[in-house]
Amino acid sequence: MPRILNQGNVLICRDVVASLAFWRDKLGFTLTGQWGEPVEFAILKRDDARVMLGQAKPDAVITPYWQQRDGLWNAYFWVDDAQSLFNEMKAAGAKIDYEPHLQPYNVLEFGIQDLDGHDIGFGQDMDQSTAGNS
Repeated sequence: MPRILNQGNVLICRDVVASLAFWRDKLGFTLTGQWGEPVEFAILKRDDARVMLGQAKPDAVITPYWQQRDGLWNAYFWVDDAQSLFNEMKAAGAKIDYEPHLQPYNVLEFGIQDLDGHDIGFGQDMDQSTAGNS
């Protein structure tokens, strides 16, 4: 049976070049490719996670999901050490939306906001972590 190996979040940005610098410098992702002149699309990667950034049209209105439904992210990444990742991103100057806390679904979670106001969540499954399966 075919398997899905990976996935990548797709975000629309007002300025792809500024956004890719944010993902690289504040969140620790590596640029794997960019296309267009000027750049209108980019893919970045960190470990096995990817994010794709697309340039919005000049008159486009970017509406982050949390503005449509409270508490909803535009992208979410599962991680093996949420506290250390939070410390790294905070030290790099990422805009913190909320600090690490244990959710009712037993996930240690924190959130940041990107340059366009998208909420980006990072969560560590504490059931998996305590079982040694992170």
